[in-house]
This record gives sequence, C-alpha cells and structure tokens, in this order.
Amino acid sequence: MDCGIVTTPFGRRAMSLGMLAHQLSSASAVDEGKVDKWKLFRTVCAAKSSLGVSDRSLAVLNALLSFYPKTELAAAEGLVVFPSNAQLSLRTHGMAETTLRRHLATLIEAGLILRRDSPNGKRYARRDRQGAIGQAFGFDLAPLLARMAEFEAEAARLEADRRYLQVMRERVSLSRRDVAKLVDLLRSSDLAYAEQAETRCQAIYMSLSRKPSIAEIERVLTVLAQLQDELTNRLENLLKTQNTAANERQNERHIQNSESDYLSESEPSDERLGVTLSRKPSAEVPELSHDMGKSAKIETSAVQKPHQHRGETSPLNRTVPLPLVLKACPQIRDYGPSGRIDNWRDLLTAATVVKNMLAISPDAYDEACATLGPETTATVLACLLERAEHIRSVGAYLRDLTRRAKTQSFAVSAMLAARLRAQTSVAAMDG
Repeated sequence: MDCGIVTTPFGRRAMSLGMLAHQLSSASAVDEGKVDKWKLFRTVCAAKSSLGVSDRSLAVLNALLSFYPKTELAAAEGLVVFPSNAQLSLRTHGMAETTLRRHLATLIEAGLILRRDSPNGKRYARRDRQGAIGQAFGFDLAPLLARMAEFEAEAARLEADRRYLQVMRERVSLSRRDVAKLVDLLRSSDLAYAEQAETRCQAIYMSLSRKPSIAEIERVLTVLAQLQDELTNRLENLLKTQNTAANERQNERHIQNSESDYLSESEPSDERLGVTLSRKPSAEVPELSHDMGKSAKIETSAVQKPHQHRGETSPLNRTVPLPLVLKACPQIRDYGPSGRIDNWRDLLTAATVVKNMLAISPDAYDEACATLGPETTATVLACLLERAEHIRSVGAYLRDLTRRAKTQSFAVSAMLAARLRAQTSVAAMDG
C-alpha cells in the first residue's frame, strides 16, 4: 500500500490538521530503512511521559506490533496491521472494547499510529495471486518508523534528566546533613543565630514539592550552599577567637613561671642530654599547653570536616571544565539537544545518545556512572566517540577504564590531554 496517500477516517469521525500532518510526515520519512520493532517499542516506553500516553495505551500498541508478521519494521514490506477488536482484546488480556477504542484514539492523537480506513470501515487486506498483501486497511505503523530518531532523542533526554535529578537529590541530602550538624555545633556558642538558621532551613524544606523538578532542586541546593558557607564562616571566626584567647592565657602562665626557671639555671646538668637533672619539671605549664592544644584540635576538626565536605554539596563537583571537554571532543556537540551543548545537563543527554549509538550495555554504563560519576562518564564517552572507529568494542573499553578507575590508575584529565595533543599534531601536519 502506498503510505503517501492521504486518507480520511470512516464514518462521523472528522479529519483534523494534526492527522493530516502525521500522514504527510510519515509518508516522506519512511521511504527507506528498517528497525527492530521491539527495540523501538522499548524506546517509546522510555519516552512515554513526553508523548502523553499511558501504560494501558502502550499495552494496546504492543498488541498492534505483535500482529506485524516480522521482527523488523520495514516500509518496503508494508506497515499496516488489520486485527479485529476481538483479536486486540485477547492480546491485551481481555481489555473491554470501549476501553480499547479510547486507547486507540489516544495513540492516533499522539501520532504513534495512523488509521487507514476501508470504504466500509472494516479492517482487512487484499492479496494478490501469490498471496502477498496488495492493499490493507487498518492501523498504519509508519509514524513509529518515521519518528524513530525523535523517540531516541527524547528517551535519551529523559534518561539524562533522571540521572541528573538523582545526583542533585543526593547532593541536597548531603547539604541538609551538613547544615543540620553545623547548626548543632553553633548552638552552644550562638543560640540566636543557630535558631535563625534552623528556621531558614525549615522554610527551604517546606518549599519543596512532593516530587520536585530539576529547577526546584537546583534552587534549593544553591540556597543551602549559601547557608552552609555562612555557618562555616561564623564557626571559623569563632574558632579564631577561641584560639586567640587560648594563646593569651598560655603566654600568661609561661610568664609566671619564668622566674623559677631562671633560678634553676645554676643547677648541675648532664651535658650529654642537654637538660637540667636536678630541676623539677613544671607540671602546670606543660599540662595546660597540652590540654589547650588538644581542645584546639577537636574544635578545628569539628569545623573543618564539614568545610572539607563542601565539595560534594556544590551544584556540580567536576574534575575538568566543560569548555575543555568540548574543545578536546568537538564531535559530542552533534548529539546534544538541538545539535549544541550549553551545560553539563546537555552533555549528559548527549552521552546517553552516544551510549546507545556505540552499543554500550546499560550495565557497563551504570557501573561507570557509579565509579566515575555521571559527568566524568559523559566526558569519557565524548573521548571514546572521537576514537570510536579505532576501538573494536567500546563497551569493553569502558569497562576496562572503570576497572582502572577503581584502582586509581586512570584519570580523565590525562585522556583529555591526549586528545588535545592529537589535535595539535593533526593541525601541525595540515599546516
């Protein structure tokens, strides 16, 4: 059947501009090419939140795909399936006919399938003398093939957003823990400010919705980071004040004992050891100095430990700047949203697309993200994309880099430096 023919729906169903647009786009986009129907279905399931279809609508789409006789959707072999409602109901586990019609209409409105109605509204096919289907009336699967690239890009974007949101939620949890413990540490010395900071924290937490978006998480993380900096600075000033007072008290005690030390200078001493033998050691001064040093160590560690941990709660803790990554690996830009990369979130989206394109298994990708972090993993994939034609198995190479990273024998900065040197050498040869 010629998919380029625009058909109108049977009966009282009206034709819409959206239906016309879907038919025209499907006719021009599926002249060539084929794709595994179940792989495509999984991609559509991953992008369902953006397509506006429910799980039950996807169950109906799954049933329609099961009526397509081959594993691969191919435009040259026809893309129209023509099951009856009774057959569809059986393959959707007994879905009622009225519910079935509603979900079929949803799939058509979402642009996932087209309706190719016969003159009497029935679904059937005419076959030639050899038994091949000449013309079929039913549901056309051409939009799935036509929008394959769109579905993959949307699924990659949603997957990158999911990982990014997970990382940001973890950093919010770390920041909340740090702020709470800094407030408790400050409560003993500055109760008024500690209560004020606690009130601000409660207001921040109450502003979060039940399922916060990425923008909401980023806003809260920025506010928490500012509050954490304020608390840390206040504790550092308090520590400096206590250390100054402790040093003054320590110097006063040494001055009081200086006279007795002077009187013992004429007593005999052992020259080999360089110490006075008959002098009685002053018990007060060393003990006081030791206790004060121990107290200063405890207070310093209490303040510096959250301060050293602040790198994990920053909006994005990365080892290399994004412009350096894009300079060393320019090809990754083509896989970003709208063919450009403006921030790390765009790079994560592009890395998900590249991961699928290079046939990297989800297990290898997830293990790399857990070991290296999502941003570093995206940087590594950008580097591997530059040399993909020279690597026999990119997935195995990524697993090897992950294994080396666990033993701290791999650094992404060295990989980027190698890419920059390669670009310089190529430019010199061209010049």
